[in-house]
This record gives sequence, C-alpha cells and structure tokens, in this order.
Amino acid sequence: MHEMSICQSIVDLIEEQALAQSFDRVSRVCLEIGVLSCVEPGALAFGFEVTTRGSIAEGATLDIVDVPASAWCFGCNETVEIARRGDDCPRCQGARLRVTGGEELRVKELEVV
Repeated sequence: MHEMSICQSIVDLIEEQALAQSFDRVSRVCLEIGVLSCVEPGALAFGFEVTTRGSIAEGATLDIVDVPASAWCFGCNETVEIARRGDDCPRCQGARLRVTGGEELRVKELEVV
C-alpha cells in the first residue's frame, strides 16, 4: 500500500514547514488528488491517521479534493474532461488525447495553530 509512504511524506513536509514557518500544530490538511493519480482516498485517509500519530498533525482533519482528469484533444483542439486514460474525446470522439490534468497529488492548504 503506497498510500502509507505518501502519508509519511506529507507528515515530513508538514514538519519541515513547521520549522520554516514557526507553527506548533496543524488542525487541518487539504489535499488535491487527481482521479488518475492511482491513489486510493480511503487508504490515504487511513494512512494519514496512522502516520500523524505523535506528530504535530495528530488529530488533524484531512480534507480531500478530487481533481478531475483532463486531456488535450488533437482532433478538435480543445481541453476536455475524461473519466480515465484511454477514453475518447467526449466532443469529437477522437482517440488522440494527451492527459493534461488529474495526475496530481498536492498539499493544497494547511490550517495551523
């Protein structure tokens, strides 16, 4: 389950930022997770609870914002929303698409005390 290592990286990032910006406690963490990121939000939420124990983020609320997938269609020269890799363009049904969004996993916001 790679979500545990992702969560540990998030905790490490929070602790680095706590030192750099002088805060002692995190009460909320907001993550943006792309639908194509291969991250399971439920597993990430569980891993977050486990990896934050004993850290400055222990007990923090985890908010997950789903980021839809987007792709550039070479057929109609438009950016379109797709459900998964390999989908055809919903506008022109063309098959030549380049994914442009939905793969991200980022800490969008920290609420600190």
